[in-house]
Amino acid sequence: MFTRVMKARKITVDVSVLFADLRGYTALSQSLSADIVSSLLDDFYDECAAAIWEFDGLLNKTVGDAIMAIFNFPIPHQDHAERAVLAAREIQRRCQLRREFRLAEGAGLDGSELGVGIGIDTGEASFGEFGRSHRDLTAIGTVVNTAARAQSAAEAGRILVTRAVCERAQSQTAASEGREYRLKGFEKPIELYAI
Repeated sequence: MFTRVMKARKITVDVSVLFADLRGYTALSQSLSADIVSSLLDDFYDECAAAIWEFDGLLNKTVGDAIMAIFNFPIPHQDHAERAVLAAREIQRRCQLRREFRLAEGAGLDGSELGVGIGIDTGEASFGEFGRSHRDLTAIGTVVNTAARAQSAAEAGRILVTRAVCERAQSQTAASEGREYRLKGFEKPIELYAI
């Protein structure tokens, strides 16, 4: 599959994209030692990676206190939207159990300030190498932007998904209720579902 990408430079793929962001990181960095904050970030990356890999996702990027994951490429699965939802739930579960999160709570941050906000969308994206002087192997497109903006809207401890994810992962999202969100860069409100 990667050989095809390298030859074509980019391909269109049907994927589910997950963004997760560590909420409260700035406040943590001001109230805890640098060692504890660094350890928390390392643990966050490790827990995200383990959850993503458990469901055959690709941890594509780590940027600051956030990650981006892709499902259905390079390992194809018809149920990739469901796998993304399961990985998101596993990220939340794993991060809740971390010692560093409890230490941060001891520093005065509560569940509304500390935790992980996650956004997921599913659909077609371009996957390949982008850039001229510095090549970056990643996915781009509306599905990526929507997942990133959904993550921005998700409060600590929450997972927000699009209608497309709900339709493809019904066994995981059946009880979800949607509401419209105004997301940066989108003219019209986007309906997102908390799961």
